[in-house]
Amino acid sequence: MPRLTSPDVACWVLKSTRPPGALRPDWQIGETAELARCVRPSYRLELMTPGQPCLLWVSGRDRPGVHALGVLTGRPQPGEDGPAVAVRWTRLAEPVDRAELLADPAARDAEVLRMPAGSNPSWLSAGQYAAVLAHAGVRR
Repeated sequence: MPRLTSPDVACWVLKSTRPPGALRPDWQIGETAELARCVRPSYRLELMTPGQPCLLWVSGRDRPGVHALGVLTGRPQPGEDGPAVAVRWTRLAEPVDRAELLADPAARDAEVLRMPAGSNPSWLSAGQYAAVLAHAGVRR
């Protein structure tokens, strides 16, 4: 794949193997939480800027898909375990199931669906992001 540029990225995808309740036990549906996510060092980190939308993708066998929507609150920063990025997340009432997105022609070719074992961050195009928002019942 060619190198990404800022205009390619409508939304960052940050993955977790743990659902929101395991990341922060007091995080209720519909509530906002500030959480950092680890990211892999790459040129993509240079493209991440505060204010960009992102989503929390939970991988694995138990309810894989989009569990929260968020916005980057800072640039990736060095951390003890590698770089991390701060995000203000809003937990979805109902996760957007991976199978729903695979069945959607606008979303099915998203990197996170084609390469589920890929590293953080992944990304969505404008059309893919619009499809996720539609499945989540969010209007722009």
